[in-house]
Amino acid sequence: MTTTATRATTPAPAADPAPGGNAAGAVLAEAARRRTFAVISHPDAGKSTLTEALALHARVIGQAGAVHGKAGRRGTVSDWMDMEKARGISITSAALQFQYRDAVVNLLDTPGHADFSEDTYRVLTAVDAAVMLIDAAKGLEAQTMKLFAVCRHRGIPVITVVNKWDRPGKDALELMDEVAERTGLTPTPLTWPVGISGDFRGVLDRRDGTYRRFTRTAGGATIAPEETLTPEAAEAREGIDWTRAQEEVELLAASGADHDQETFLAGYSTPVLFASAVSNFGVAALLDTLVDLAPAPADRPDADGGSRALADPFSAFVFKVQSGMDAAHRDRLAYVRICSGVFERGMVVTNSSTGRPFATKYAQHVFGRERESIDTAWPGDVVGLVNAAALGVGDTLFTGSPVSYPPLSTFAPEHFAVARAMDTGRHKQFRRGIDQLESEGVVQVLRSDRRGDQAPVLAVVGPMQFEVATHRMEHEFHSPVALEPLPYTVAVRTDATSAAAVAASRGTEVLARGNGELLALFRDKWDLRSLRQRSPELTLEPMVAAQLD
Repeated sequence: MTTTATRATTPAPAADPAPGGNAAGAVLAEAARRRTFAVISHPDAGKSTLTEALALHARVIGQAGAVHGKAGRRGTVSDWMDMEKARGISITSAALQFQYRDAVVNLLDTPGHADFSEDTYRVLTAVDAAVMLIDAAKGLEAQTMKLFAVCRHRGIPVITVVNKWDRPGKDALELMDEVAERTGLTPTPLTWPVGISGDFRGVLDRRDGTYRRFTRTAGGATIAPEETLTPEAAEAREGIDWTRAQEEVELLAASGADHDQETFLAGYSTPVLFASAVSNFGVAALLDTLVDLAPAPADRPDADGGSRALADPFSAFVFKVQSGMDAAHRDRLAYVRICSGVFERGMVVTNSSTGRPFATKYAQHVFGRERESIDTAWPGDVVGLVNAAALGVGDTLFTGSPVSYPPLSTFAPEHFAVARAMDTGRHKQFRRGIDQLESEGVVQVLRSDRRGDQAPVLAVVGPMQFEVATHRMEHEFHSPVALEPLPYTVAVRTDATSAAAVAASRGTEVLARGNGELLALFRDKWDLRSLRQRSPELTLEPMVAAQLD
């Protein structure tokens, strides 16, 4: 089915915005239209290509950005940073919003590389469902498994897409067994490939038994024509390939691998689709599946163990802060997920972490790097608040009765380096850039009186974060930095009472994060274990280290 969609510029319903039943009904009706999901996978599984293909099928862009061959590669809408375009990978998460059928789709593309797993984790706090891409040839890779585990832990329903079926890969039934055995989820395919991997003819739609036949387009830059055939016509055209697909579908039915909405929403099963994102095969089916099956926003648990109802006064939380998207203005954009009530541009909200008011004069919907002002938004929407220097990752915003949502976890860093400005005459730019990267969560910044402000320690989960930090310091803040690696690999929390004794231990250093929390750095886990055995009275508490394990 081909359905025209548009960029989401959602008008406010005609309901009276004043408190009352009509306003609550408007909030619930608009929330029911929202589908907010993330695209997650192992690196190189095709996330950004799929994001582009979804936008293409929703007809909000005219041509997909990923084309064959590096020489002709154009940047995708969601990969807008210079480093992303150069490397062909996603480094930062991106938000796209558009309308499809009668739904408003909020699509969050995420980094696949493990070095940026903390950014991916934050995005997963802001979605109601996830689309997991699996490479047809590689199956379930390490990062894929970690992301499945996060979704399960957070109760996020997962739709699985087996991508790159147009290339040689594993057997389809073998992949289903792998998903079941390694994730514990029951795969329930909605479509089934006709033709082995590398010879993708189309799919058998298990819901009605029809054959959706695909025709390639040049480079996959435009929507691939799709033709629906009856089973009889499919058999006449595809012969043994159609017969084999039917036989495999019968095996799936006999094993109980049929979609059940209740078990899907409960996180026990995962609908499966077969596709080739780069060729735009199976992408329309995914859009329809998201609209038909993915959950709409629901009441949100708060930090006190209660919940904020959708129809309650406005509330939202900040899950990402990004600067440098507009080189001309050097603005700072805070991505917020709306959890309840209606957002109206210009409203004054309260930041629960500081108790201070924040005026939302500049509010925008984000489409990759492009933005447009909005007047109204609803639960499930992701809104960009501009010039948000007063907001940080994890902050809750609200009107009416106070609410705080659970804080976002910070991962335990494993790589550390001292940063020094290469041009000491640009110390102001150096400090401003380091502070900005810290507030965005690009790196953790650790300081001590001994090292001083001119030599902060950058702490990261993966070394590629260092590359992002140095690139942005040079090109965005015009203060190139030199990094001096430190020998530490383990960080734990300590306190002021224990700090002096911990710092006196050989090969250990105590540094402070921006929020005042003290971290003890060790060369390896054996040094940490040794100190714990010698001095069990010292405070040495683990940080959150394994959200993606």
